[in-house]
Amino acid sequence: MAKKSKEEFYVGIDIGSSKITTIVGVPEGENSLRVVGVGVSNTTGLKKGVVNEIEETVSGISESVEIAERMAGIAIGEAYINVNGPHIKSVNSRGVIAVGRADHEVTRDDVFRAEDASLAIQMPSNREILQYFPRTFTLDGQEDIKDPIGMNGIRLEVETHIITASEPAMRTVSKCISQAGIKENGKVLSALASAKAVLTKRQRELGSALIDIGASTTGICVFEEGEVFYSSVLPVGSSHITNDIAIGLRTSLDVAEKIKIKFGDANHKKVTKENIDLSEIDMKEEGVVSKKHVAEIIEARLFELFRMVQDELRKANRDGLLPAGAVLTGGGARLTNICDYAKEVLKIPVTIGIPEEVRGVTEKIKDPMYAGPIGLMMCAFEDNIHHFSVSRQLEEISKRVKKVFKIFLP
Repeated sequence: MAKKSKEEFYVGIDIGSSKITTIVGVPEGENSLRVVGVGVSNTTGLKKGVVNEIEETVSGISESVEIAERMAGIAIGEAYINVNGPHIKSVNSRGVIAVGRADHEVTRDDVFRAEDASLAIQMPSNREILQYFPRTFTLDGQEDIKDPIGMNGIRLEVETHIITASEPAMRTVSKCISQAGIKENGKVLSALASAKAVLTKRQRELGSALIDIGASTTGICVFEEGEVFYSSVLPVGSSHITNDIAIGLRTSLDVAEKIKIKFGDANHKKVTKENIDLSEIDMKEEGVVSKKHVAEIIEARLFELFRMVQDELRKANRDGLLPAGAVLTGGGARLTNICDYAKEVLKIPVTIGIPEEVRGVTEKIKDPMYAGPIGLMMCAFEDNIHHFSVSRQLEEISKRVKKVFKIFLP
């Protein structure tokens, strides 16, 4: 098959704690993409979203990319990648400037200066800005302005949501991508990439939470009036459920994972009294366990997870106050009846987020576990959109702000 030029396809690589997924898409019309390549590889090179074995991670990236290349018939040279892990922190900051023009008309340069001022936050020397999102502007006391350019005023303020990450962790991910022979075009927070793929404009406007349940982390992003205003990453994921099943049933992790996938249920009240014959899953195992007992083990861990999510929503002052509810994505969102259980704990509507706006070579991409890599692919496609890009301008601003504040830090 003839190779397509690099301008014709867009790639997202989601580096997870258990799997690395590469998605390749080509434009279909002006504003849509069609998936032409999917590559998934298993990895043990990350722990809680952070690389702890470089060689294993590089090998996993290379394998995933190679599978996607064979399916798409192209050679992948660049991609958008995700950033994840409990080291992710966020803060809302305000920047204030005086409008520069003599006639007091706000220009794009004024907006940039206001954003620059909002990025002047104190942070340790080992952290850097991953992404920032200007939410609303205020001009001479007039609040909730989305775009002040062309308006007249003297004092311009902006409220910005800033996401920061560990610089060593970011550098290590970049090193792995580079060693795999891929040029990194941009980094995006994992949960934000998932939100890009599954949240509707209406959900963002009304107020919603994206909960991305991965293998060993759970990412949370809260949206309101179209913009993200709170984000965090919890060090708990679906692999903890597997561990609990293995301990509770005194079986191996591999068997526990198969039990979770095939028989797992988040609501023990809806489970029959049927038993599971362990020897049918693995010939080395013996004995039987009840499906209800497995469901009770799963519920116990999910209760802890969703309580932690609830605590994060409380920090954002949105506990029980999100009209559009919560949307679950990630591999952990595939558990049977997980929405019902999440509703009970969070006290808000809960749905499963499935990428619906992207067509593909296979229907398997219509799955919450592919929300992240599909979102990254979409970010690559729309990298001219400020909110989902890590442009050279942002990188230069971040470096400049960091240099200023390093002077004041010990």
